[in-house]
Amino acid sequence: VQLQASGGGLVQVGGSLRLSCVPSGRTFSMFEVAWFRRVPGKERERVAGIDWTGGSTYVADSVKGRFTISRDTAKNTVYLQVNSLKPEDTAIYYCAAKWITKRDYDFWGRGTQVTVSS
Repeated sequence: VQLQASGGGLVQVGGSLRLSCVPSGRTFSMFEVAWFRRVPGKERERVAGIDWTGGSTYVADSVKGRFTISRDTAKNTVYLQVNSLKPEDTAIYYCAAKWITKRDYDFWGRGTQVTVSS
């Protein structure tokens, strides 16, 4: 499964973006899809996840209240709505997917850069 992440960009503090993740070759059925971010010099952080089939979601405490993960089953797309952006949100954001029965994420997109300017 190849994943395509998009929607990143340069925004000012307090701004918003909507990131999208689309798979090629199949649907997200039976997958858990997550958004991670990586800041140079820091560990990769999982910021949000969603069970495609049941719709249950996870959002990291560090972004709770500002980030929302959702899915559009008709468009076979997972979104990450990022609001009230802060400079520390600057990172490359990756979407990843795994079978719901597995622990590790096996499929990764290339990432989309989010830069928040102050």
